[in-house]
This record gives sequence, structure tokens and C-alpha cells, in this order.
Amino acid sequence: MKRIMVILAGAAALAGCGWTPGLRDRAEIVTEPSPCGVKRFDVYFAENEARLTNAALQAIGLTATQLQSCDIRRVQVVGLASATGDVTTNLNLSERRALAVAEALEAAGWPAPAFELGAVGDAGATTAAGTNEPLRRRTEVVVEAVERR
Repeated sequence: MKRIMVILAGAAALAGCGWTPGLRDRAEIVTEPSPCGVKRFDVYFAENEARLTNAALQAIGLTATQLQSCDIRRVQVVGLASATGDVTTNLNLSERRALAVAEALEAAGWPAPAFELGAVGDAGATTAAGTNEPLRRRTEVVVEAVERR
């Protein structure tokens, strides 16, 4: 019992110390992470649609807000489609989806020269066995942004 009291007394004494030799103050080493960098997000669509849903507009708006203090250097927008239609129809739908997302990002203030649009129809849409087709009805967006100087 005496040994436990000594250990507790020692721990209590150390707990009162505000400074430990060799360690820096937490505020000196902990910083807010930068919102800038490479970001990736998907925008999903209804079947056979290229019109942005409310959820898609919210995702685009949220990302635009997060990156408003950054310089947008490059934005890759790739439209995809499900494998239910013919190749030409799916490619056209993919192009319209990519364009709809790019236009919404441009309207949010992103620089148009930074955009690279692509469409792969159902060719680039990969799903694991047993997954649902709606996962293919999307546009993939990759943004490269750096901190403003």
C-alpha cells in the first residue's frame, strides 16, 4: 500500500508541471491543415440524366467553398455512364455530364482554362461483382490546387 501512495504522489507532482524539458509547446507544432492540394470527388446522376441533382450541386458548392482560398491549377472532369445503353449514347451522355459539372464549377468561380474534360462512356466505369449500376452514373473530378502566395 505504501508503494502505491508514493507512485500516486509522484504522478500528482508531475501532473502539476507546465513544462517538460526538451518538449515544445503544442501550439508551436500543431497547425491547421491546408485546404489546398489534390482533391477528388464524384458527382452522381440519375439514370439517363446529365442534369445536376440538388446533392450534386451541394457537393460542388462545398468543394468550391473549401478551395476558395486556393489557386486552382488543374481540374480533370471525366464523365461516365452505365452499361445499359449503346456505346454512342453512353459516350454522349458522359460528355454532357462532364460539361454540366464543369459549368457548375466555373459558375462557382473556378477558372475555365484549368479544366480538362473527358468522357469514357461505360468503358471506364468499373464495378466490383455484385455492385449496383448507379455507381457508374457519375462524373469523377480531380482538382489540383495550391496555396495563394
